[in-house]
Parts: sequence; C-alpha cells; structure tokens
Amino acid sequence: MYDKSFHGINDLSGYSFLVTGGAGFIGSNLVEYLLKFGAGKVRVLDNFSTGFTANIEPFFMHRNFELVRGDIRDRQVCHNVMEGIDYVFHEAALGSVPRSIEDPFTTNEVNISGFLNVLIAARDAGVKRMVYAASSSTYGDSEALPKTEDVIGKPLSPYAVTKFVNELYADVFSKMFGMELIGLRYFNVFGPRQAPDGAYAAVIPKFIKSLIRLLPPVINGDGSVSRDFTYVENIVQINIKSIFTEDSLAVNQIFNAACGQRITLLELLGYIKKSLALHNPEILDVGLRYLPVRKGDIAHSLASIEKAEKLLHYRPAFSVAQGITEAVNWYYAEECENRGVRE
Repeated sequence: MYDKSFHGINDLSGYSFLVTGGAGFIGSNLVEYLLKFGAGKVRVLDNFSTGFTANIEPFFMHRNFELVRGDIRDRQVCHNVMEGIDYVFHEAALGSVPRSIEDPFTTNEVNISGFLNVLIAARDAGVKRMVYAASSSTYGDSEALPKTEDVIGKPLSPYAVTKFVNELYADVFSKMFGMELIGLRYFNVFGPRQAPDGAYAAVIPKFIKSLIRLLPPVINGDGSVSRDFTYVENIVQINIKSIFTEDSLAVNQIFNAACGQRITLLELLGYIKKSLALHNPEILDVGLRYLPVRKGDIAHSLASIEKAEKLLHYRPAFSVAQGITEAVNWYYAEECENRGVRE
C-alpha cells in the first residue's frame, strides 16, 4: 500500500505527529503511511478498547514510533501526549450506532468529553493543525442525495449526536482560539486491519470472513440499503491532504471523506463473492441470511466530494470494486495465515 505520497513534501522528518486511536483500523493505516514517508516522530495514543496491538506491532521497532497507552477521557494524558507535537490526527472514538443505543453514556464520555480533552490539550500545546474524524451519521434524517456538507438533518442515534457535537466544538474553538481544525465526515470506510469479529464489527469484514468460511453472511433488511463504501487508502489520502493543505479556504472546514459512489448491500456482496471466488469457487454458492433493519440506520447514503476535490485536491485512488479486491486479498491471506495453511 501507499506506493506514492500525497503530502507534496519531500521530507517529513522535521514533523512530529500524534495519532489518537492509532491502534485502530484507520489510525493504524495513517501510522503506516507516516512512517513509510519518513515522519520524524509518530506518537500513538490508544487505550485498546477497540484497537489491537497486532495493528501496530510491525512498527514497534521503528525508531520514530512511540506508543502511549492511555485514554482520551484522561485530561492529563491528553496534555502529556501533546508535548512536542506539530500535527494531530484525532481518530480515537467509540464507534457503532448499535453500541451507542445500548450504552449512550460511554459513547458520550468518549466521543464528546474525550474529544474536548484532546481539543483543549492541542490548543494549550500550540499544535499547528488537527484533523479529526467526523461522521456521515451527522446527516441524520436528511433524505437529500448526494450529501453535501452544508445540508444536514436531525441525528438518528446517540453516536450521531456525539459526532455532530464534535463539529460544533471545533467550530467554536477555531473562532475563539484561532485553532486550525478540519473535520472529515467518513462514509463507510473499509480495508485492511478492520476487525471482522464482535457485535459491532463493520459489514464488509463480516461479509468477507463469513464467506471465506462458507457461512451465509447476515444482511439487515432486504439488501437494497445503499452506502458510499470507501477504501481506507482514500481516507489516508484525504487526511494527509487536510493536514498539509496551504489553502486558507480549506482550513476550519468540514469535508465529506468518501468515494462518491453508491452501491447496495446485494451489489456489494456480488463484488465480494466474485473476488473471493478466485481463491475458492465454492463461495459463489453460499446463500444469505436476512435479519430486520437495525435501529438508527438510514436507507441510503451517497457523498458529494466536490468540496474536497476543489479545496483539498482530493481524488479517490480506489473505486469500490478496486478496494474490495484489495481488502479481500488481505483478509484471505490473513485467514490462511491464522489457519496455518498455504493458499
């Protein structure tokens, strides 16, 4: 992955970065990119509630990598990890709409109180810029398609409320304290290192793992739900471009971070099956299992990426189909390694 740089700077050795939630799916992909392109320091803060040691273990011996085990709900920890940091990627959060419905208190504590701790610590440390993970869930009950950044609806879950509050806090801090903050509304990101197990696992790794094991994937609803699925390398690109953009019009803005394509769950399964069948043709014959639609889910989602294209010069490098091929190959190789078999 990442065979070319997105930052436009020849040497990152003079810069130090903090990645909160750096042991998570998106965070660890950002860490990989930064180290590959010579970052002077990459510090990760993670409490491993949803992140995994395996995601960052390959970086432990890198001389420019540092791991701090801690929680963004701890104010002192947030201030400590900001020392000597130029740029912050704030990825730490408690994701999942169903989890937020079951436990809104913890979601609020992590996603709002934790976000505020990071924001204040970044302000006090004088960091140059912070890019934070916002969410497409902020669009709520708005039925407009494609989703444009300035038209949102009412939140449909506690999780959506917390991510919207992040945007409000960022806007206030940028105006009151002169901070440079950019929020990226992620749309259904997928790719290597995304956990396939657990009650709150994302749909694509769950589909892939089920099919590899010749088990029927579970679909909530009739499969007509559509999403703007976005390969993780596209997300790394837009994060890096947000950190280093010199366009003043892009700073203190919200951007959709997406592919700009929409497919249904049934179409998605078709892509996955086709890719996996190259490894095992039996997968084509695996059926599906249907369950009721989940509370808080929206029917359709599609992002307009025009604003990011114009101000950040963002260009998705991977289509959904290309991303699925990359993800399937990664998960299949991992499954073979876990089973101790050679493909």
